[in-house]
Amino acid sequence: MKFHYAPGTISIATGILLEETGLSYEKCPMSFANGDQTKPEYLAINPKARVPSLETDQGVLTETGAIAEFIAAQKPELGLVPQNAFEAAQMRAVCYYLASTFHVNHAHNPRGSRWANDDASLQDMKAKVPETMSASCTFIEEYCALTPFVMGKTFTVADPWLFAICTWLGGDGVDIADYPKLNTHFEMMMRRSSVKTIKAYGLLP
Repeated sequence: MKFHYAPGTISIATGILLEETGLSYEKCPMSFANGDQTKPEYLAINPKARVPSLETDQGVLTETGAIAEFIAAQKPELGLVPQNAFEAAQMRAVCYYLASTFHVNHAHNPRGSRWANDDASLQDMKAKVPETMSASCTFIEEYCALTPFVMGKTFTVADPWLFAICTWLGGDGVDIADYPKLNTHFEMMMRRSSVKTIKAYGLLP
């Protein structure tokens, strides 16, 4: 498999999962500063011009959720997606929130041009980010188990996804220390060998 990623992006979550499962993959780093995501050779892989992308022997996968489920399915014995249908649905509810709300709150800071052109509008969106990111932290703190993992005692695909987003909090004006359970989860993830590995090869700045 070929893993296309850019440092500091949500592709952190995919990198952690690949390391957690021990699957073999080729690292394909990209530079957003150089506009690698908009070059024809990458657009032929992922026309969305975003990361992550995972090239497999069956084709290309995009979107963190789809990639995460595919990786989990390669190693079902690890229980990265709960076997119980209701618990799996609960985990996906967290993941969908991370994708549709928490991540989008952050994106209003560096990617505001997706929604507006006027500079005043862009600045207004950026000014709102600490508030909306804090609200998402509060939601996760109150409604996720985090004992120590998102779903309780078992590591799932939700854990690296949440961790990846939390790496952005400082830049978004949020102090993770204000959220004790979330902070404990973040520090626990930082100690995992998978996280140390992706940090060593530059995926995690």
